[in-house]
Amino acid sequence: MLKVAIVGCGKIADDHLQQIRRIAECQIVGVCDRELLMAKQLAERFDVPLVFDDVSELLANCQPHVVHITTPPHTHFSLAIQCLNAGAHIYVEKPFTLTSEEARKVITTADERGLKVTVGHDLQFSPGARRLRELARAGYLGERPLHMESYYCYDLGDPRYAKALLADADHWIRKLPGKLLQNVISHGIARIAEFLAVDSPLVIAQGFTSAVLRQIGENDIVDELRVIVTDGSETTAYFTFSSQMRPLLNLFRIYGSANGIELDQERETVIRLPGERYKSFAEKFLPPFGIARQQVTNVATNLRKFFANDFHAKAGMKYLIESFYGSIKGELPVPIPYREIVLTATIMDSIFAQLGPGFCKSVDIPVGEPVYPAPVIG
Repeated sequence: MLKVAIVGCGKIADDHLQQIRRIAECQIVGVCDRELLMAKQLAERFDVPLVFDDVSELLANCQPHVVHITTPPHTHFSLAIQCLNAGAHIYVEKPFTLTSEEARKVITTADERGLKVTVGHDLQFSPGARRLRELARAGYLGERPLHMESYYCYDLGDPRYAKALLADADHWIRKLPGKLLQNVISHGIARIAEFLAVDSPLVIAQGFTSAVLRQIGENDIVDELRVIVTDGSETTAYFTFSSQMRPLLNLFRIYGSANGIELDQERETVIRLPGERYKSFAEKFLPPFGIARQQVTNVATNLRKFFANDFHAKAGMKYLIESFYGSIKGELPVPIPYREIVLTATIMDSIFAQLGPGFCKSVDIPVGEPVYPAPVIG
């Protein structure tokens, strides 16, 4: 029986506890938050026996096998090291750490103590994402991925909501190296990192504050980002983050030498994109018909999962947690390779470095100038 504890009792902690309770052979033994009232309220909602406002006390009294760290990002590194030093495996909410250097230190510490770590990139384990991965591993793309497109949008809502959300000059988001971007883009970057063959990709990034935010007097938060990533040879990727474009996309496309695949995370659909072309006017009719048939199959698949009570919003989180616990027991490998965790942080390091000290409103990259290389891993 795995003893599990939660550090950080905000909204995301509810999602963790709901999914942990779906998993056999684990027990939630305690929750902790600096605001003791939040910890007490969470414990009452989920019938957790012990409540703490000090992590050291939780670790000493509960001696958990696993700690889920669901606090703001700037606390992840110190808490991760503290929990590892106490002998606990750790599941750290995204982003894993603030920098790739911190990520390496956490992973090194875990390896030295024979412990396991993972990061909360649960979208990579949704039913659709798993189907995409299976197709790619089966060789559907061809020899290797040649290009990727990752879109991750974040709805700031109407200007009044954005103003209320961003009005606090001391909000912890403003203190992150990447501000708003640091807290939200790792899901989209991790999709790209999974399929890159090199550990030090080349990155070009440009970010700016949208007109909507500028109209309400917000000039510090970058909410529009465009990124080009390449491994220096044949694989390239585009990443788009936006708070303003519509429709709001949570989309990933990957293309190989033979075929492509599209994952629509919002609609939980996967579309095979055949590379073959038909002669004459057949190209105008057969491919659209093929895509329509696949969409019908997607609807049927989603309906089956829905009626089997296996189509909840956090299905990817349950799968990730269950897989991580399996790796702790020695039954499975870690669900997210450590290389991908560090590579995601490395790409983010490069993006934030290019956006400038304190983030300038835009970055001009002259034509012909060399791209900014991401830090080398290792």
